Amino acid sequence: MVHAGKSIALFCLGLVVSLPGSLRAQTGAPASNADLQKVIVELNAAAAKFSSAQADFTWDQFTAVVQAHETQTGTIYFERKAGVTRMAANLKQDNGKDAPKTVIYDRGEVNFYEPSIKQLTTVRAGTNRGQFESFLTLGFGGSGTDLEANWKVSLVDTENMDGVTVAKLDLVPKEQKVLDLFTHVTIWVEPSRGINHKQIFYQPGGDLRTTTYKNIRYNTPLPADVFQFKPPPGTNHVLK
Repeated sequence: MVHAGKSIALFCLGLVVSLPGSLRAQTGAPASNADLQKVIVELNAAAAKFSSAQADFTWDQFTAVVQAHETQTGTIYFERKAGVTRMAANLKQDNGKDAPKTVIYDRGEVNFYEPSIKQLTTVRAGTNRGQFESFLTLGFGGSGTDLEANWKVSLVDTENMDGVTVAKLDLVPKEQKVLDLFTHVTIWVEPSRGINHKQIFYQPGGDLRTTTYKNIRYNTPLPADVFQFKPPPGTNHVLK
């Protein structure tokens, strides 16, 4: 099982994970710059209209050294209102067994609650808040301009996924400290709505995490309490 502290970091930095430079996946020749810029323009327009999204997700964590998969499922929520980004996720099962956990990101602070051990872990983004949020909105309401500000973006192809046309984008971090963690990320994003359908992040030694999103609800009202959490009495609170 992925260590709790590591899970928080992975979740906050795009719901995914890392790979330092070496085995970058080979892809076909990128599409033309004109095609890429069309996608960027569409994402900018979608970001202006984006207010919320809700989806069921599956994380598949593959560990190469033991050739094993760990699968987690749950529901995720995104909201962008008045320039404020919030995210919440309810993790429900781990490898098919009930393992509830709650993650909430709001105004630069992540709270991760594990009821099985009654522990609440708080991580403050601090000066890295912009970086946190650039990962959180990776394919969910983020603009094309912001994407290009943080990543070297290539359009690999366009595909049909879940009955809609998505752009398959390959992203390479521009900042060295991010590049030390992630050599690249592949996302399948619906440019017209700024909705992510799939992500793959690559990790050291061939490990990778694949996230898929299903039952996506776009710009619909979210549950009133989805970004609120009150730990029960007796909860151990850890600050990172």
